[in-house]
Amino acid sequence: MNPELHQFIADYGLWAVVGGTFLEGESVVVLAGFLAHQGLFPLPYVMLCAFGGSFLADQLLFYLGRRYRDHRYVRRIREKPAFDKALAAIDRYPDGFILTLRFLYGLRTVGPVALGASRVSPLRYLLLNAIAAAIWAVCFSLLGYVFGQTIEALLGRLHGVETKLAVAAALGVLVWLGYRLYARLYARRRT
Repeated sequence: MNPELHQFIADYGLWAVVGGTFLEGESVVVLAGFLAHQGLFPLPYVMLCAFGGSFLADQLLFYLGRRYRDHRYVRRIREKPAFDKALAAIDRYPDGFILTLRFLYGLRTVGPVALGASRVSPLRYLLLNAIAAAIWAVCFSLLGYVFGQTIEALLGRLHGVETKLAVAAALGVLVWLGYRLYARLYARRRT
């Protein structure tokens, strides 16, 4: 086991979870949940970091949509086909849309911006976003943790931080690929 790598992951890994939830989300949290099972992070800290990053990213996007509607970044998001679909869903089911947004492929960036441009109040969004982020963080952290238990049952306890990272990366890629496949099948079914 490489002690420097292990220490680097212990020192900065949870910060990577916060940053990763700003960018990708699911794969990073599943990977962190797996590493929690392997003893590199406490599982509650993984959940808290996943919650924090996801919550803050969506709040920021909400306020961008609310405050900077005419900024070129927001205009570019508003021009995406998913934006009009998001607005229609928000008009029909605002609370349900906020609570399920993180689980809907293709709306991670568009959804909060659309909510910011809608008539949803900032306080209402803040509360529902916090609930949704908590549910999302717990679900995906536990998914990685359970995968860790399954892999351990199949392969035995993994030794060496490099081995743990390799298995975690493979797990992250599998989750990402599965999510992409699901999204494509869902998109085909909707058209």
